Amino acid sequence: MKQLSLDNLRTFVLVVEQGGFAKAGDILGRSQPAVSLQIKKLEEQLGRKLFDKVGQRQLVNQDGKGLLAHAKQMLNLNDDIFRQFEQSSLRGRLRLGIPSEFATTLLPSIIGEFSNQYPDVALEVTSALSRNLLDENRRNDFDLILALVPPTQQTQGELVLEDDLVWVGDSTRPLPSSQVFLVLAPDGCVYRSRVIQMLKQQTVAWRITYTNADLYGLIAAIKQGLGVTALASSSVPDSLSIIRSRSLPNLGKIKICLFNQDTQHPQISAKLSEFIMARLKNR
Repeated sequence: MKQLSLDNLRTFVLVVEQGGFAKAGDILGRSQPAVSLQIKKLEEQLGRKLFDKVGQRQLVNQDGKGLLAHAKQMLNLNDDIFRQFEQSSLRGRLRLGIPSEFATTLLPSIIGEFSNQYPDVALEVTSALSRNLLDENRRNDFDLILALVPPTQQTQGELVLEDDLVWVGDSTRPLPSSQVFLVLAPDGCVYRSRVIQMLKQQTVAWRITYTNADLYGLIAAIKQGLGVTALASSSVPDSLSIIRSRSLPNLGKIKICLFNQDTQHPQISAKLSEFIMARLKNR
């Protein structure tokens, strides 16, 4: 009976997510030829090419896209089995700093499973703007920080995902044609800065109608028809929709990074980091 190599599948998923063999090799600590060999072995087992060469780049093709979802499921199942049977003595308090939109959409799917596996770990969560979480005077208050970073900014954090920044609103309410009404977080928010920057380059009129640092407050304002906002696509709640319109400029990308602080509980931080990365990459 044929058996796929989980190691080759993990490399394949990383190549697709990172957009290249060399980038995947950097993360895995392997040379580009070694990564290429793993992909070649996987293709030989399946009898299908998974990438097409376009110019100088190798782009995942339809067969590769079809494999991707199954590969992620297999890897998640593998990782879940190891977590289930892991003999853990982790205990203590973990202080997590996280933007409110991720606390709302990401944490509910993590907290129960994490607490069941590590019942002796007390999780203390603080929601705030990324800028405030990473402030030099505050960041030592946390063991682990999930934060947003502009795509061109150098960072010491571990890149989890380079996500699309998208317009978000209530799909049941039509957008005004003459002016864009905005529902935004306060000054210092990465989303707010990008939105204003891009709208200033357009000719369409705009104004801010409502400001709130909490995602629930923004959702309520949007549902009342006060306007639209911007979020990382992986943090869009089910109650809102991604909005596309000619009057709304493309907002580009945003980096989602994890910052593991130098604390007395590095093992706990590492475990929670695994949970967060797995959920974000599979949203």
